[in-house]
Amino acid sequence: MKARGLESVAERFALGYVGSALTGHEQRSGTLVLPYLRPAGGPHGVATLRFRCIADQCVKDENGAYFAPTRKESHRGHGKYLSLPGDMPRLFNTPSLIPISPFIVLTEGEFDAMAWESVGAPAIAYQGTNTWRDHFIPPLLGFGTVFIIADGDDAGIAAAEKLAALLPNAKVIVLGDGHDSNSFLHEFGAAALRERIGLS
Repeated sequence: MKARGLESVAERFALGYVGSALTGHEQRSGTLVLPYLRPAGGPHGVATLRFRCIADQCVKDENGAYFAPTRKESHRGHGKYLSLPGDMPRLFNTPSLIPISPFIVLTEGEFDAMAWESVGAPAIAYQGTNTWRDHFIPPLLGFGTVFIIADGDDAGIAAAEKLAALLPNAKVIVLGDGHDSNSFLHEFGAAALRERIGLS
């Protein structure tokens, strides 16, 4: 998280690490845990968990430097993420839907939502292009603007524009040069990221 420039929000998102897995969950050992927190908290305040591979051989180069956020990681033979068995696609960071705001930022991927939150912009994330569900739309209709962040490649722009067609209050923001929100923040800083959606 420090390498990604997201250390300041890691505790707020209650991120964790699987140091000792429960029986039957051994494949999640050594992963980063991303809780999907519910706005109300309480005894059922975690809607689900996602697990992200952070094995050195996947996330670091031969010199021990992290690939992310500016270089592609190398996950061979497995995906970057694991969900709980039978879990459904969900929106990440739904507490940001609650406070009154004229806008919200919508990203593909949890780390990108964290990047926006770290610069003071309310943000939520969906898990990937195949995980969008129609029931995600109604909570977004109350905002004046939904800034859909397009990763800076053809596939990212196409996915963002397809999503924008479903939301009458959407604006697509293209970060360009192959950037996602986290890499843009890392390279250009908080003020430049805020400026992309017109915040000073």
